[in-house]
Formats: sequence, structure tokens, C-alpha cells
Amino acid sequence: MGETHFFSLEGPLDSVPVERQMRTANLRGFADLVRALGADPRAILQQHGIDPRIVHDPDAFIDSKALVDVLEYCSSALRDPLFGLHLAQNQQPDVYGAVAVLCRAAATMREAIDCFVRYIPVIHSPVPELALVEGADISEIRWRVPADLGLNVQASLQAALLNVKLLRVIGGESFRPSYVHLTVPVRSLDVPEIERMFGCTFRAHMPNNAIAFASAVLDRPVASANRTLFRLLYGYLDRVRAASRRSLVERVQDYVRGALPQGNCSIEHCAKKLGVSVRALQMSLGEHGLRFSDMLEALRIDMAKARLRENVLSIDAIAAMLGYSDRSSFGRAFKRWTGMPPQRFRREAVQDMPARDTDGAHTG
Repeated sequence: MGETHFFSLEGPLDSVPVERQMRTANLRGFADLVRALGADPRAILQQHGIDPRIVHDPDAFIDSKALVDVLEYCSSALRDPLFGLHLAQNQQPDVYGAVAVLCRAAATMREAIDCFVRYIPVIHSPVPELALVEGADISEIRWRVPADLGLNVQASLQAALLNVKLLRVIGGESFRPSYVHLTVPVRSLDVPEIERMFGCTFRAHMPNNAIAFASAVLDRPVASANRTLFRLLYGYLDRVRAASRRSLVERVQDYVRGALPQGNCSIEHCAKKLGVSVRALQMSLGEHGLRFSDMLEALRIDMAKARLRENVLSIDAIAAMLGYSDRSSFGRAFKRWTGMPPQRFRREAVQDMPARDTDGAHTG
């Protein structure tokens, strides 16, 4: 007997980061902080090759080096040596998206941290290499970033505070880190403020980026644990991770599937989601002998046929799901694809389906 599922997805609900990308959620609150310091956030982003409009979409992606450079520039130009820390101060761990939700739903701290380490590269950014290092008394979350990102003091401070905040969320009000270590240099006069925000001892220029805590807390239950939500989200993220959908073509397909029902499926929106220019996206697809419009139509055809065969949704609902303004425009397109109207396709598909018994199961 084949495996059955309570529900299924045709692919990831959204695109995933690749190589040196990072979710733009890391810039949440950036504009407000920059304005408070007397500068123009749009001009700074454009200066570093980041489209200011993409910052409003937390699930889009930008180049990690561009993010690092923006934060370092703001620290220098706006005379804020702790710009990254101040940015994270106004952010919440939900910048990590579905990973933060999964951690909050976990049963124990260990389970939550294991999920954080496992899925941050899948959903948020593949740049940092994370690990949970358990000791008899003290354990650490460690992370390493590539040296070719250049000076990344501000991004390191931001990441450390966001990670501490997440640990506090899942560990409860009584959670306290033992210490925070970063590999980057920090001025000694800034250490007191850094320690105040971290709530623990801080040291810079260390061999590892690490947040330490008592090993005993790993078995502490998470107050917000939700087993149903955890199993659903873990299963989804595990399938995304296992699929390793890293090619551009697959990521465009994932985008189209997710964007069609929202009515905003276009190459411009797709390019923003993937963190590239429209021209770069066109050229990359062209190297595979593809065009975005052809891919969009091919997926529409496949999705339309699948939904009509299922015989669950109305034709009006299928038209809306595929981004058509009305049933008639969908009908014309479907007839152009298949030579028949959708009503006839559904009727013939249903007639060809195996007979069902009284319980609704297929008879063998």
C-alpha cells in the first residue's frame, strides 16, 4: 500500500536562499534607525546595490555581502560603532521566519536549538555554519561565516543579539546566557553597552562566535510548545531541506507556484524574490533555453490539469488560483493549450477515473 498524506504540497511555499543570500527580514527596522540618525535609507541601500522596495518583502533575498557592507557603512558614516546591535535591538527573532515559529513550538530547548541549527541554512541563509556544542556544564551555539565577507563587525553583533533573543523566547524569562564570544574586533569602550544588551559577559577577537549557557537548560521544556504545529512545520521544512532545491530553474518554479494564487506573479516580482535583477534572471534562464513567460504558462497548464482532474475546486476557483481575472479568460487560455474547454477536460478526466466504493476509496 502506498504512503498516504493528510495533505500535500507541490513544492516549497516560497523560494529558498542559495549560496551567499540572506532574507531581507534582516533589514527590518533599518529605515527607521537610519532616519533617526539623520540619513536617507533609500540612498544608502541603492548605493550598495539593494533595491529599497525589496526591503518591504521580508521573504525576499539579498546578497549577504551587500548586507554586511551596508551595516559597516552605516556604522562608519553615521558614527554609530554599534549600529548592528542597535538594529537588532529593535528587531524580534521572527526575522528568522518559519524557523523561529518551529523553535517556539518545540518541546524542549535542545529540540528547539537542534531545529535552529538544522533549518537556518534552509530558510534564512546558508552563509553561517552553525553547531550546538554540548559540554558537561556549559554548552554553546557556535557559528562561523566565510572570511570573504570582509569586515563584518556589525552583522556579527546583529546576529549575536538576535540569537540571544531567540534563546530567551524559547528558554523563558529566567534564561541567561553565560557569555557571548565573537571573532570580530570591538572597541573596549563599547563592551559595557554590549554586555548590557546581551545580559552577560562579552569578549571580542575570540576563536569562535559563540553563545554559551548552562547545559542543564537543554532539557528545559519550552512554554510555547505545540506538538501539532511542530510536527507539521518540521515535516514541511525537512522535505524542503531534503529536496535541496538549489537550481535557479527550480527556484523560479517554486516562486510561480506560490505567487500565482496571489495574483502578483511576474518576472519583476520573481527577480526581487530571488535577489537578482530582471536582466540577470532573463540571462540565467536563457542559458537553460528558457523564458519566464514560457515557464509560467507551462506551470499554469500543469496546475490547471491537476486541479481539474481532482474535481474538488470549481472552475472559477481554479481560474483565480492560476492568476486569471475571470473564468472566461481562463477558459480561452485552457482551450488554446489543450484544444478543449476546461469543463469538457474535467468531465472526460472524471469519467476515466477508477470507480470508487461506497467509502470513497478507489477499488482495485
